[in-house]
Amino acid sequence: MKLMTLLLSFMFSSLLIAADNYDNSKLFIKLKKGQALPSHKLIKKAKFLFGENYLVETPNAKELQDELAQNKAVLKTQLNYKSQAQTMPKVKRAKDNAPMDFSQFFNDPKVGRIWSFRDSNDNGVSVEKSYLSPLNVNKEEIIVAVVDTGVDYNHEDLKNVMWKNTNEIEGNGIDDDNNGYIDDIYGIDPLSDDTDPMASHSHGTHVAGTIGAEQNNGVGIAGIASNVKIMAIRTVPDSSDETDADVVESFLYAAKHGARIINCSFGKRNNEGGMIVNETIDHIGEKYHTLVIAAAGNDYGRNIDTKLVYPASFPSDYLMVVASTTKSGGLSWFSNVGKKNVDVAAPGSDVYSTTPGNNYGNMSGTSMASPTTAGVAAEVLSHFPQLDAVSLKKVLMDSVTKVSKFENKMASGGRVDLYQTLVHTLNNLDSILVEQETRTNNK
Repeated sequence: MKLMTLLLSFMFSSLLIAADNYDNSKLFIKLKKGQALPSHKLIKKAKFLFGENYLVETPNAKELQDELAQNKAVLKTQLNYKSQAQTMPKVKRAKDNAPMDFSQFFNDPKVGRIWSFRDSNDNGVSVEKSYLSPLNVNKEEIIVAVVDTGVDYNHEDLKNVMWKNTNEIEGNGIDDDNNGYIDDIYGIDPLSDDTDPMASHSHGTHVAGTIGAEQNNGVGIAGIASNVKIMAIRTVPDSSDETDADVVESFLYAAKHGARIINCSFGKRNNEGGMIVNETIDHIGEKYHTLVIAAAGNDYGRNIDTKLVYPASFPSDYLMVVASTTKSGGLSWFSNVGKKNVDVAAPGSDVYSTTPGNNYGNMSGTSMASPTTAGVAAEVLSHFPQLDAVSLKKVLMDSVTKVSKFENKMASGGRVDLYQTLVHTLNNLDSILVEQETRTNNK
């Protein structure tokens, strides 16, 4: 009965697209090649994004859109749509009274609660095996942007792995690096139009810990990635009603400031036909070699090949989409699927990680499977930083632990595996790089 009620609620809500489900103060404008942004009384401020794309501020976006419809310089426009409010995953107390022993390679006292560290044969992603059998190569520091509800950058297990903008002087009220943001030390907060991405909800902090909580510091847990910096970007409100403009701004900021991976544990069921977010993912993938890793969504097994969700259903080659699995190895009951649009699966049920205020707890969702994959991706990239976004995505997909029941649920038919990906990449690096160079030269 409870599941039926949830399904009916989802079906009903998916039919209701509010007529005013957009921010009427902003409008995306894409110009035809070689054209200049037209002047108009309703354009009060314009910001160049990339290519021919601009974001303008206006007192009436819908009126401006209508008036630009016949303008010969304008290719298309897009309203700044919102995601619509959704319930975020909640923190739960850990119930595992028999934590695993990972003390051979981690001294973090609570790391044994992270079941995803187990070997692939035990439904994990082989973190333990990877650290017990290292490749013995130098690892490069990788920046991962957590585009989410903000991150508690003072958390005992995160404060030493937070990315900091070294070109900015903290607290002087000056845009020292001339990047358009004042005192953006840890990242930005487009929601408040400022630069303090401190957590407003536990979600983003939990995501950050899964990716890169400090290892072997004698407190808390350990993240999957061993040489990582977490860039905090507060884009998602506590109600999850993020806008396209905030997502685009966040992705561009992250890539321009060195993030090779962006974790995107959010989404919406309706896109209203706009492609600016997809174009942004393509742009940062091509120019900055940034891979966006996104949650498949938690709509009770929805097939996102036919019932699209965003950004997970976007067609970008620089986007990797993740379903969620359980301790027993099956798909989580809530996880979306899609033979075409979902790439891999990863542990996402009952994931133990950091929460604000030096706390820890369990959360479940594809929101947790995505950072598990992002952590794996960051560890792989630290070993092989010469991989571009497409190559990184491919080696992760080529090295999954196959699960027969996943064959028609996702493109790879399996769960991400850190150890297998490291070994596969090491053994095939020359051919991977030749293929990468050929692909680049053919663009």
